[in-house]
Amino acid sequence: MIPDNPDIGHTVGFYFIFLSFVPVNIVTGSTRPGSQNQDSEEVLYDSQLDLQEIVFVIQSQSNSFHMSWAERQRADLLQQTQSLTQTPPPVLLLHSLTDNEGDWSILPLLPYFSSLFGKNSSWLVFLEEETNVKVTKLLQALRKFDRRKEWFLGKPLHDEESTIIHHYAFAENPSIFKYPDFSAAWALSIPLLDRLANKVRDDPLKSDFTIDLKHEVALYIWENGQGPRLTAVPELCTEPEHSPTAQHCATTLRRPAPLCGEPVKKEDIFVAVKTCKKFHSERVPVVKKTWEREASLLEYYSDHTDPSIPTIDLGVPNTERDQVQAMEMPWHGEVRGVVIEGRIFCSLLAPPPEPYMHFLPQRGHCGKTFAILERYISDAVPKTSWLLVVDDDTLISLPRLHMLLSCYDPSEPVCLGERYGYGLGQGGYSYITGGGGMVFSRAAVVRLLASDCKCYSNDAPDDMVLGMCLNALGLPVTHSSLFHQARPEDYSRDFLAHQVPISFHKHWNIDPVAVFNRWLKDESMSTSPHGLNKSTKEEL
Repeated sequence: MIPDNPDIGHTVGFYFIFLSFVPVNIVTGSTRPGSQNQDSEEVLYDSQLDLQEIVFVIQSQSNSFHMSWAERQRADLLQQTQSLTQTPPPVLLLHSLTDNEGDWSILPLLPYFSSLFGKNSSWLVFLEEETNVKVTKLLQALRKFDRRKEWFLGKPLHDEESTIIHHYAFAENPSIFKYPDFSAAWALSIPLLDRLANKVRDDPLKSDFTIDLKHEVALYIWENGQGPRLTAVPELCTEPEHSPTAQHCATTLRRPAPLCGEPVKKEDIFVAVKTCKKFHSERVPVVKKTWEREASLLEYYSDHTDPSIPTIDLGVPNTERDQVQAMEMPWHGEVRGVVIEGRIFCSLLAPPPEPYMHFLPQRGHCGKTFAILERYISDAVPKTSWLLVVDDDTLISLPRLHMLLSCYDPSEPVCLGERYGYGLGQGGYSYITGGGGMVFSRAAVVRLLASDCKCYSNDAPDDMVLGMCLNALGLPVTHSSLFHQARPEDYSRDFLAHQVPISFHKHWNIDPVAVFNRWLKDESMSTSPHGLNKSTKEEL
């Protein structure tokens, strides 16, 4: 549940970003006597484990579509339990546990889970909304592990190369660190849960960014080699529910109906592309070569009027970023830092400015974005149910977005995209990261503009300011893993393998047209009656 009167008094401090690269080395296993790791040769079998000792946590969201899916998932788990004539396990919906906006980041809730279930349970199993569970097989899989030990279980993912979304962690060998694919489910043994809960109580979580939750949870548990590594469980899978290759799987990916309804029509979504004069010849042509033709209503907003595009000048100037300053960071020797607009970044080399722009808005974005919101509800543009705001270097599949939006009610205040968080452990807020695309229902835009929320300056980070506004209004940010703030190269191959993505962002070190054609273009767009082929629809 979302609090009625959230505290937003931390605003000033939230704009100082401290991200650092810390060289680390993986050790084999944990130094704690009670911990286990994937290299253990001895496989223990806990035949006394009962289903009622497993606590299921569905990572649900505060939106009617997502709540209905989570309720169906809970009903399915309980029905399986009933057919086994066993005492039902606790099945919790994450969004409904407390009033804390940051509950989706899991770590702040660990003390809550420990106090409620630490004495009478053995495992905490987390499920995403699309995770299908075969209860009997999951119970058999968990019985292979000694519940008295510390275990962190899941389907491992790894990075092929160091990536900004993971703060360039393990830059020398990114593949050495494994983190769980949440879609396959992941689990904590109660001994590990209890220790982590004490750690959260004794050492409050830092007020920094939550960007890729699965990676950050794994880092927190690993604790620089002091905690357990992720142990691979082959029964935790991301194969489709009815796939012949999923016979051994305890978890699979549930496939919803091909559509929640008819796809949203082109004419019912207004597209706003943010650009500026310096990118008119570099980025705008990519939009026109790739996805612009799929938009019925689209406008380019710039600091300069260019009739050849055409662009609209909203009267909000772009200002150049402050001079990038490099300095030695004394605690990491050869690592060099970058100070941009008063924010500190680190990398292995002297500053590579472009990749670090992942976290920084172009100046002028907030004023421009709020001007777009005002224009959207004015008589200057056709009235539509949905607004999509993207950067000029966003690559997006509009047909896939139209299908996804068929699952949402535009009469609700829907704010949809890739969700990030800031300071979630200390009363912070969630926001839609802008590069992947921000989708708003008309109802959400009306609520935002009817409030007192506004930019504290034209060059403030628009996505974060909007996040604070939504938090103050008690409006949820709805997450979809199909939107991506970074490039395909920045995500695990296995993670993308079971997706039909909607967007990617950035043109840095890639051919953006080739990326669009590979990841976002559907050959059947013009031939299928609904625009996409059957397999794509099933993914959504």
